[in-house]
Amino acid sequence: MKIDILTLFPNMFDGFKTESIIKRAIEKNKVEINIIDIRKYTPYKNNQVDDYQFGGGGGMILMCEPVFNAVESIRTKDSHVILLTPRGKTYNEKKAYELKNYKHLIIICGHYEGFDERIYTLADELISIGDFILTGGELPAMMISDSVIRLIDGVITSTSLEYESFNDNLLDYPVYTKPRDFRGMVVPEVLLSGNHKLINEFRDSERKRITKEYRDDLL
Repeated sequence: MKIDILTLFPNMFDGFKTESIIKRAIEKNKVEINIIDIRKYTPYKNNQVDDYQFGGGGGMILMCEPVFNAVESIRTKDSHVILLTPRGKTYNEKKAYELKNYKHLIIICGHYEGFDERIYTLADELISIGDFILTGGELPAMMISDSVIRLIDGVITSTSLEYESFNDNLLDYPVYTKPRDFRGMVVPEVLLSGNHKLINEFRDSERKRITKEYRDDLL
């Protein structure tokens, strides 16, 4: 998979690409991530990418021309262009699995007060990560990329994905490690029994209990 992220602040992604699972996925050639500086595609002097909005109003608006130039320079028949915007449908694990099947994702990060309305015409899909406002789309772009990359075959083990939260609309089961007894909080005996049938039954039951207790909206 190839992921191109269009941003005004490419340095924000330095740590994202060089740590943990994402770093290993890149090194194993499971994913290619390119951080594209929108400023390099502007036709205006002094790398201008924003301006005041017609009709008046507060804040600066991301201009359409640099974004069009950037997208059109990398877009192919395999590309799927995502625009991060409050207009989009709220992101979830089901959408992550859908995006995993694309060969090439292009993610556009907005910034400032908003972006020129015409930029919407570039998008194949609009995505929001929730009903709150951030200063830009960089953090959502990292979140979406991370959630998709970890689903690519060979990035993490398949058993790690099998019972994760949100699979089957259930949260994950509780997990424990040493010590067995910590300040009176004891690991459930069934997990120490070696009986995998009983362990699986316990875990299935706990997934339902935890989901009902904490996120009954998923049921």
